[in-house]
Amino acid sequence: MNILVINSGSSSLKYQLFKMPEKAPVCSGLVERIGIEGSFIKHNVYTNGNKHSIELAAFIASHGEGLKQVLALLSEGEFAVIASSNDIAAVGHRVVHGGEHFAGPTLITDEVKQQIKKLFSLAPLHNPVNYKCIEVAERTFTKAKQIAVFDTAFHQTIPEQAYRYAIPEWYYKEDSIRVYGFHGTSHKYVSEQAIKWLNKKDTKIISVHLGNGCSITAISNGKSVDTSMGFGPLSGLMMGTRSGDIDPSVIFHLMEHSGYTLEQLSTLLNKQSGLLGVGGSSDMRDIRKMADEGNQAAILALQLYAYRIKKFIGAYAAVLNGIDAVVFTAGVGENDSQMREAVCSGLEYLGLTLNTAANKTYAGELKEISNADSKVKILVIPTNEEYEIAHQCFDLLTVA
Repeated sequence: MNILVINSGSSSLKYQLFKMPEKAPVCSGLVERIGIEGSFIKHNVYTNGNKHSIELAAFIASHGEGLKQVLALLSEGEFAVIASSNDIAAVGHRVVHGGEHFAGPTLITDEVKQQIKKLFSLAPLHNPVNYKCIEVAERTFTKAKQIAVFDTAFHQTIPEQAYRYAIPEWYYKEDSIRVYGFHGTSHKYVSEQAIKWLNKKDTKIISVHLGNGCSITAISNGKSVDTSMGFGPLSGLMMGTRSGDIDPSVIFHLMEHSGYTLEQLSTLLNKQSGLLGVGGSSDMRDIRKMADEGNQAAILALQLYAYRIKKFIGAYAAVLNGIDAVVFTAGVGENDSQMREAVCSGLEYLGLTLNTAANKTYAGELKEISNADSKVKILVIPTNEEYEIAHQCFDLLTVA
C-alpha cells in the first residue's frame, strides 16, 4: 500500500512515500526555508540500497507552491517514483491542532476540515498551512484516502491537574480552554524508541523537540503527563519566530499604552519574536553563524534559548520524580551539538553528565551522548514523524 506522508511545519515541508508496511521509504524530501531567502527543495529516491538525490534552489513563497513542486517531482522526470496519482492509496497529513475532537488518526471529510478551520486561530502558523496542503492533495490524488494525524492526540493522557488552567471552570466546559500540547507525533515516536533502547519496564523520559517550533514533554511509562505548549503552539520554549512563555501583563500593557490590536499582538508573538526577534533570524544556523562572528544579539538569543529548555527539564524532573533519559530530537535538537551542550551544562545535580566527544560526533542515528557513569542517559534520536504518521494511517485503513 503506497502511503504519501505530508508533514508541513511553520517554515518547512517534509514528505515521504512508503510502501507499507515497509519502514524504509521509497522516497523522501524536504522543502526548506519557505518564505525565507535561500529556500530549496531536496528530493531523495532510494533504490536497491542506493540513494539518489536532487536539490533545486528557488524562492518558494508558500507551502502550497512548495507542495505543487514536490508532487511534480514524484510523478515526472528522472526521479519519478509513481506513474500517476492513482498509485497513491492514502495521503497522511500532519495536522497540528485537533482540539478535543480527535484522539487518533481520522479520515478527512468536509466536517473534519471544518473542525480544522475552526482551530486556525489556535495554531495560526500551522493549521492554515495543514489545511492548504490537504486541499492541494485532494485535487491531486483524487483516488486516495486523505487522513489527518493530529499533534494533539498523544497528549490526551495528560491529567486534569496539568491540562486545566487556573481560570473559572466555565471557560473549560463552554470554550474548551485547556492545555492540548503539540509535536505529539514526534514525542510519541522518539519516546517509544527511547523505551526500547532503555529496555526497562518503567520509564521516565523528557523529550526535547527543537526545530522552528519547540516543545518539551514529560513522559511516564510511554504516556504524556505534561508538555510545554498549551492551548495553542505559542507557549513554553523560545522558538524560531514565537515568543514562548510571556507574562500576560506585557500584552495588556501593549494594548493599553501602545494601542496594539489583537491582530498586531498575534503577529508580534507568533511571527516576529523568538530567535528572529532577539537575534535577527528565525533560523538557528544563521543565529549560530552571527554569534560566532561576535554578534551580541545572536549570543543573547542562544543564551535565552538554552536557559528556557534547562528550566523545563528541572520542572519536569520534579513532575516525573526523577529522570531515566533526556532525548533531543528534531532539526536543532539533532544537529546543533553546541546547543545540546549548553542545555546539559549545569544539570549535573540531576544526574546528567555529557560526553562532549560523543556529543560532537553525532551522525544521524540513535546515540547515547552521556558519560558511562551518568545517572541519566542523554540521547539523540532522529524523529521520524513521517513513518509514525504512515504507520497510524496504515493501521486505520487495514483495521477498518
